[in-house]
Amino acid sequence: MDTNQETPLLTSKNVTTNAHFTGDADDINPIKGINDFFVQFGVESKKLWYLAGPAIFTSVCQYSLGAITQTFAGHVGTLDLAAVSVENSVIAGFSLGILLGMGSALETLCGQAYGAGQIDMLGIYMQRSWVILFVTALIMLPLYLFATPLLLLIGQTEDISHAAGKMALWMIPQLFAYAANYPIAKFLQAQSKIMVMAYISMVALVLHTYFSWLFMLKFEWGLAGGALVLDLSWWFMVIAQMIYIYSGTCGRAWSGFSLAAFSNLWGFVKLSFASAIMLCLEVWYFMALVLFAGYLKNAEIAVDALSICTNILGWAIMASIGFNAAVSVRVSNELGAAHPRTAKFSVVVVVISAFLVGVLFAILLGIFRHQYPALFADSLEVQKAVYSLTPLLAACLIINNVQPALSGVAIGAGWQAVIAYINIACYYIFGIPLGLCLGFAANWGVKGIWIGMLTGTVVQTTILIWICYRTNWDKEASMAEIRIRKWSGQKEVAGEQ
Repeated sequence: MDTNQETPLLTSKNVTTNAHFTGDADDINPIKGINDFFVQFGVESKKLWYLAGPAIFTSVCQYSLGAITQTFAGHVGTLDLAAVSVENSVIAGFSLGILLGMGSALETLCGQAYGAGQIDMLGIYMQRSWVILFVTALIMLPLYLFATPLLLLIGQTEDISHAAGKMALWMIPQLFAYAANYPIAKFLQAQSKIMVMAYISMVALVLHTYFSWLFMLKFEWGLAGGALVLDLSWWFMVIAQMIYIYSGTCGRAWSGFSLAAFSNLWGFVKLSFASAIMLCLEVWYFMALVLFAGYLKNAEIAVDALSICTNILGWAIMASIGFNAAVSVRVSNELGAAHPRTAKFSVVVVVISAFLVGVLFAILLGIFRHQYPALFADSLEVQKAVYSLTPLLAACLIINNVQPALSGVAIGAGWQAVIAYINIACYYIFGIPLGLCLGFAANWGVKGIWIGMLTGTVVQTTILIWICYRTNWDKEASMAEIRIRKWSGQKEVAGEQ
């Protein structure tokens, strides 16, 4: 299916101001009756899954790189598993949250510009994002260099802190791969070029799995081998995607490097910062879950069990991140093209679809609840702890499948700053204090921490659904037009010509 054929683009040369603001041309007709709803649901589902399917596959492959390294580490030793878990969750998780968040500003701008026909600006936006993210990565470098004392400072055990700190030093190349990869991903997503990302990620995953087994277990290099393979896998994806872009397959979207990428950087930084705050607060929320487990009695077992659960949850969340990417493209493209009713209906479709997928995952987990813990750890004590957390994990599979999809709506519409405030209130003022009270004061342990934090996610998801329901989508289409003019106005376009 070619989405460009199904949703004709509105360019600056062939759209009048009146037509753009009314949003009538090619917008979805008002839905009349249940039969009409299912017909339109089927049409929009095809468009959504055209994007979401490859995006989910790509997300699963990319997440699985770290998860497979963590899985092999579990067969090397419990300390190795704890070290990889803490490095992935705390150090790399912190970095990923900032860089992915900063890069998500590109999702709003590229998606709405593509919908409005401002194709030439996509490459410039990507270059601006590269500049900002590489500078951000340099600022974050001390986090990797001084990971051991930082982990000791926040109360992690000495053994875990030293092992995770050594792992962090080896993972510095991954930090800069993040900075290069996320702008590329948003650039390609806005153009619905998802399949190439899926193919590259699949090849990277196959190679990563084989070489991780070879270096970590066969050659007995342990964490050093895992870190080497993980770094190379991420840079393989970056280089392969850049070759694809430079080969001319993106047409007008990439016309080479331009000095225009260095103009209006501060305005781009502000939008990127708002995006980073929004997504960081979500990523760090689950990072904090593993961190707090490190303060419990028998911390090594608690961290290992919880890291296995978050590992599985992370794989499942990749499906919702695929929905996140797909709906952000659909909403931003349709708002940029002045199709507010279509944008609104895309939200309905993605929420229902994400919920059903989450339920499916929870059912599968229930069926294999006796078998899956042994895949991640040889320790019977760790397996028993994981099994006891299975009901909570099943609930999370449903809730945390819907929440990231709703965040994609916020990114597509450009609501990052508003959602950031909601995340602060629901996660850090409500969820974490409740989790700490249940986990430590009520002596519920890991279960109490997780229940409290899951409650914060439920509240945040409910608020996002209410916001989407109350939104004036006609107004959002008008605001998208204003945003496009601000970031790719006549002066800037003329300068490029």
